[in-house]
This record gives sequence, C-alpha cells and structure tokens, in this order.
Amino acid sequence: MADHGPLRTLDERLGRALAAGDLPVGPAEFCADLGNTAVALPLLCVVMVWAGWQGWRGSGQEESDEGAPVRWWLPPLAAGLALAAVPALVVPLKLWIARPGPPRMAGGVQDGFYPSGHGATAAVAYGVAALLVMRGRRRMRAGRPAARPVTAVVVTAAVALLNAAVGLGLVRRGYHWPLDVIGSWCLAGVLLAVWCAVCDRWSGTGDGRASRP
Repeated sequence: MADHGPLRTLDERLGRALAAGDLPVGPAEFCADLGNTAVALPLLCVVMVWAGWQGWRGSGQEESDEGAPVRWWLPPLAAGLALAAVPALVVPLKLWIARPGPPRMAGGVQDGFYPSGHGATAAVAYGVAALLVMRGRRRMRAGRPAARPVTAVVVTAAVALLNAAVGLGLVRRGYHWPLDVIGSWCLAGVLLAVWCAVCDRWSGTGDGRASRP
C-alpha cells in the first residue's frame, strides 16, 4: 500500500535517494513544471482544435461513404472532459488516503500527496493529445496505400519519455514520492482507456471495433 507498510518504506527510501541524486535541479524543475495545468492545458487545446478541424473537414466524405453520422466533435470534446476529470478524481483520493509528502513538502496545508496531480495532469493531457494526433493521422491516410505506423511509434515513445521525465522531475525536486507518480499514471491509464472506448463506440468514424456493425 502507498500509505503504510514495507512498500511505503521502500518507496520513501527510493524517493530520498532520487531527491539527493546528481540530476541537475534546473532540468528537474523544468520537467516537473510540465505537469502544471498552465502548461499542459494550452497544448491540449491546440491539439483539440486541430483534431476538430480535421474531423470536421473529413466528416462529409465519411458520412457519404458509411451512411452514418460522424460525430467529429466527440474525440476532442472527450479529451477536454478527460483532463477535467483529473482534479475531480485526484482531490478526493488525496483527501481519502492522506499520505504525507516528502520532507521538502513538510508543513504544508494538507497531507494528501497520493496520487500526484501533476503526474496525472501530464499523463492525461499529453496522452490524449497523442491519441488525437494518431487518430487524425489515420483519418488523413484513409484511402491511401498502407504505410508503416512510424508516427504512432514515435508519438507513443515521445509521450512515454515525456511523462517519465515529469515523474522523475517531481521526485527529484522533492514534490512527490515515486509511488505518488506511479499511482497517477495508473489513474491516467483508466481515463485514457475510457476515452478510447467512448470514441470507438460513439464517434461513428469506424476507427474502433465497437463502432463497426
């Protein structure tokens, strides 16, 4: 468990070791700041607008090809709702688990540090932005000869490395324990899976199995 027991002891030992490590403070702080809503939200909004534009542009052709309405607005809207769900889920979990933070955060107004809000914000915002980009690229390639999924591999790897950097920065700067970050990734994974299920089921684009007859 994250709030007591041997796992917490190991987690805090690892957290102290990373916080006292050789990773430069400046880059660590920069990576940690990438989990701020002020950074992640504008980037996601740009991708949402792009994805909405791509969907609106191709919706007429898809309607004529499939004979079913295409809810081109659903993926970007669901992306915004997924990010909005982060604080709605993280805050109650923090209050319920009430895990104390690292020594740097001692004396704060509250002891809720599990899961990490910054970690969840980064994982959901950048994760769903990547999914929107890959979904848009598939729509742009519709009707063209099949190509190797280089874009999906590159985007997935970039998002994974970005979130790893955010998590490492949060621990290195003493803002969170490692398990706080891992817990936030688990929560983000659930939200991203829900986003995929909703878009595949109800967007009407035929990208997912659930939307096929």
